[in-house]
Amino acid sequence: MTTTTTARNPESTTTTADDTLKQKSRDASVISGGHLVAKALKAEGVDTIFTLCGGHIIDIYDGCVDEGIRIIDVRHEQVAAHAADGYARQTGKLGCVVTTAGPGFTNAMTGVATAFRSESPVLHIGGQGALTQHMMGSLQDLPHVDIAKPITKFSASVRSTERVADMIAMAARECFAGAPGPAYLEIPRDILDREIDVAKAVLPQPGHYRSSTKQLGDPADIEKLADILVNAERPAILFGQQVWTARGHEEAIALLRGLDIPGYFNGAARGLLPPGDKHHFDRTRSQAFAKADVIVIVGTPFDFRMGYGKRISVPTLVQIDLDYRTVGKNRDISLGLVGDPGMILGAVLQAASGRLKSDKRQARQDWMKQLSAAEAAATEKLMPLFTSNASPIHPYRVAWEINEFLTDDTIYIGDGGDVVTISAQAVRPRSPGHWMDPGALGSLGVGTGFAIAAKLAHPKKEVLCYYGDGSFGMTAFDMETANRFNAPYLAVIGNNSAMNQIRYGQLAKYGEQRGNVGNLLGDVEFGKFAEMLGGYGEEVRDAAQIAPALRRAREEIRKSGRSAVVNIWVDPREYAPGTKAQTMYK
Repeated sequence: MTTTTTARNPESTTTTADDTLKQKSRDASVISGGHLVAKALKAEGVDTIFTLCGGHIIDIYDGCVDEGIRIIDVRHEQVAAHAADGYARQTGKLGCVVTTAGPGFTNAMTGVATAFRSESPVLHIGGQGALTQHMMGSLQDLPHVDIAKPITKFSASVRSTERVADMIAMAARECFAGAPGPAYLEIPRDILDREIDVAKAVLPQPGHYRSSTKQLGDPADIEKLADILVNAERPAILFGQQVWTARGHEEAIALLRGLDIPGYFNGAARGLLPPGDKHHFDRTRSQAFAKADVIVIVGTPFDFRMGYGKRISVPTLVQIDLDYRTVGKNRDISLGLVGDPGMILGAVLQAASGRLKSDKRQARQDWMKQLSAAEAAATEKLMPLFTSNASPIHPYRVAWEINEFLTDDTIYIGDGGDVVTISAQAVRPRSPGHWMDPGALGSLGVGTGFAIAAKLAHPKKEVLCYYGDGSFGMTAFDMETANRFNAPYLAVIGNNSAMNQIRYGQLAKYGEQRGNVGNLLGDVEFGKFAEMLGGYGEEVRDAAQIAPALRRAREEIRKSGRSAVVNIWVDPREYAPGTKAQTMYK
C-alpha cells in the first residue's frame, strides 16, 4: 500500500490508496446525514467550522472534507464557540461551531451566550445519542435543546436524516432574522450516520430561499428623522455594534459628514472613523449628551453600558435598531425606527440632502468646535497617566503604548476586566472591524478564540489581543491551536496577579482584611508560556521597555509564524474610573 503524507498542516489531509478507493467507490445515489450537514453549511456560505472532536459528530467532518470546508479543531469548546462568534463578526457571514454531546455542548455555552448578548449570527450544531437510545441514558445524553433555548433564537432537534439540510437552513434563517443571534441544532448520531437516497433529501439550493435582511423601516419615520436632524443645532449620534454587524458603516460615516454631526462609538462601531477625523469624538459623550438638542442612538440597547438610558436628558431622543423589542426598552423615546441601520441612515441622508440651511450648519460646526476643545482638554488631562514612568507600571501607560503600536492593519481585541476597561481610554482602532470585545455579557476568555478567528479571516492583518492575566489563564492553551493553523497573534497581558475589577469592590466594601478573598492570583511569567509553544515571550517591568518589547514580538511573529506573549507587570493598586464608581452594577 502506498501512502502520501504531509507535515502537520491543517490545510492538507493525509490520504492513502485505500482512502482514495473508498471515495471512488462511494455510491453517489446515497448520502449520509453528516454529508448533508456539510452540503447545507456550504449552501449557507460557511467555509470554516470550529470544533472539538467527539464520536457523535465525526460524519460531519467527513462531509466537510468532501465539501472543502475548513475544520479548525481546538482544545476547549468554549474557544470553538468564541471563534465561531469572532469569525461571524469579522466576515459578516454565519459562524459555525460543532460540538459533541454532553460536556462538549455545555463547554460551548459561554461562547453561545456571548454571541446571544452580542447579536452575532452563530449556528451551533451538537451531537446527541441515537434516537433508538432516547431516554435510555446514552453516553453524554443531556436535554441540549431545552438548555439552549434561553440563549438562542432557535433551538431544535433533527428527527430524520431527510430533514437535516432543511433544518440547518431553517436555523440559519433564524440567525439573521431581525437582530442577528445564535441558533442551536441537535442531530442524533444515528441521524448523522444513516444513509438515504439523495433524491429523498430536502436540500435547499444556495441563493434561492433567503430574503434580503436589509429592511428600511417606515418611510414616514425616515422623513421625520430627516426633519429632526435638519432642524437641530446641537445633534449627536452614538453608533453601536449593529452598525458594523449590518455593515452599515459607509452610510453611518456619510451621514456624519453630510450633515456635520459629531459621532460617538461603542462596541464594534469603534474604528468606523479613524482618530483625528473631525467627526470622531470619544471623550466628551457625557458632555455632548447633556447639552445636545437631538441624540440618535443607533444599534445599541439602553442596557447597563448606557445607564439603562436614565442618564440621557435631551429634548429629542431617537433610537434605531434591528429589533423592535429593543426600541423604547427601559426608557421613553421621541421616535423609534426598526430596520437595517445602514439602509435607514442612507435614506435619512438622502431625505435631508440639500435641506440643511447655512445658519444650522454654522451652529453645528460651532458645536463640534466646542466638543473638539473639550476632547483636547480631556486628553491633556489624561496624558500624565498615559506617559507615566511609575513602577510598577501604570495600566494607563500600557494602554497608551498599545495604541501607539497599532497600525492601519491591526485588529485589536480586548479580553479582560479592569486593564481592558482602561484600554478603552486610549486605544483607537484605525479601521472598521478592527475592535473586538466580549459585548454585554462581559465574558472573560473570549480573546483566544477571537484572535484565531480574526487571523483566519484576515491572514494578512496583524492581530493583537490585550488580556488581563485572569482571562489569559482561562483559554491560553489554544494559542497552540493558533500556531497549528498558521494563525499567529500577539498576546499582550496586563498582569496584576488579580481579578482586579472585582477586587476593588470587595476592598471598598469589606476592607483590607477580607477584601482580597477569592480574587488574588499567583505571579505567573506568561512569557515562558509562549516559549514553550515555540514562540517569543518577554516579561516587561519597566514602562520604557513596553514599546521595544512590542516591536520585538511583532518581528518574531513575522519570522517564526508563531504567536508571541508580552507579559507586562502592572500596578494592582490602579483601577479604571468605571471600576471605582462600580458603574457596571448601576
